[in-house]
Amino acid sequence: MYLWTSEFVSKGHPDKVADQVADAVLDAYLAGDAESRVACEVTITKDLVLVTGEVNSLAKPNIEEVVRSTLKHIGYDRPETGFDVHRCEIINRLHAQAAEISGAVQKGSRGGELGAGDQGMMFGFATAETLCHMPCAIYLAREIIRTLETERETNPDTPFFPDAKSQVTLALRDDGTLDQVHTIVVSACHRSKYTVGMVCDYVKELILHTMIPNLPEPRLREAFDKAQYLLNPAGAWCEGGPVSDTGLSGRKIVVDNYGADCPIGGGSFSGKDASKVDRSGAYAARHIARNLVAAGLGSRVQVQVAYAIGLIEPVSLRVQVEDEQCIRDYSDQVRQCVSLTPRAIIDRFHLDRPVFSPTAAGGHFGRVPKGDYFAWEKLDLVDVFRSWK
Repeated sequence: MYLWTSEFVSKGHPDKVADQVADAVLDAYLAGDAESRVACEVTITKDLVLVTGEVNSLAKPNIEEVVRSTLKHIGYDRPETGFDVHRCEIINRLHAQAAEISGAVQKGSRGGELGAGDQGMMFGFATAETLCHMPCAIYLAREIIRTLETERETNPDTPFFPDAKSQVTLALRDDGTLDQVHTIVVSACHRSKYTVGMVCDYVKELILHTMIPNLPEPRLREAFDKAQYLLNPAGAWCEGGPVSDTGLSGRKIVVDNYGADCPIGGGSFSGKDASKVDRSGAYAARHIARNLVAAGLGSRVQVQVAYAIGLIEPVSLRVQVEDEQCIRDYSDQVRQCVSLTPRAIIDRFHLDRPVFSPTAAGGHFGRVPKGDYFAWEKLDLVDVFRSWK
């Protein structure tokens, strides 16, 4: 038996606020020009939002309007939250993309073939532990945050401000299967009129009577029987968000991926268009991994793909499929039937459209695909992969 932990953060966490602003800027450019090349980085702190990065686009969105609309949607729209969208300063330092990078990426005319926007390696992962094929620890940590956010957004009397964090520790058997949920940690920023005890009781009630009964997997619902709860362990937390902790885009990359269960390449997602393979390559790798698990080829799949800047094809691909008996390599089979060029990935998932803002909070993987959104979660390769059994 051993313990295993993953965490998650809410959309009001300062780093996630920065991610949401960065992806809103990206979507604004794509809405006006599908061939926009954007690498937007955001810093947010007390009364200040700094938008930086490189852009190559025919579109000219109103960046200040995009930023204020995003902050208002998150819930930072009044003084009591500590960060007021109506009173903050917004500095736009976006500038033109370097000509050398632009020339390396764009192969011929707009809309044509693309080289990778950078070098690097990306990972995709899927597991049969949950119905959405996400690791159990980060899945449960995410569900806690999702439950708190739904309550905050639908109940005007909720004590919660937008900023919150969760952490779930599992007790796993030696073979890696779930024995029980060991510890749940939640820190929720709250209005000062609520005591810590009131907030803790509120959070525990939501977990016990809203989240757990709605988990689709019976074995997960049963695993909470002996869980211990550490709720707002530091005590009262009435000042959160960017006013108390500076937020930077691209700093919650483990939360964005698979928690502690899979390596990550190190590249962040938010604010980057799909020519940046640290985003699109990771989406493609997840798509392959999830379809392989859904096809029944294994219980855990890890995919690594790597690129060199300016080159169209990836420089390496490794597809490892694990079941109870062994680990098999499906790299050659996947390479023959799934194109991993940047243009093929963009076309397959419609990544030249403004589909990125919803990914910036709530995780990039394990979400329900709808239309062009989260298209990399679709199970549209299952029949092809199943034929390999």
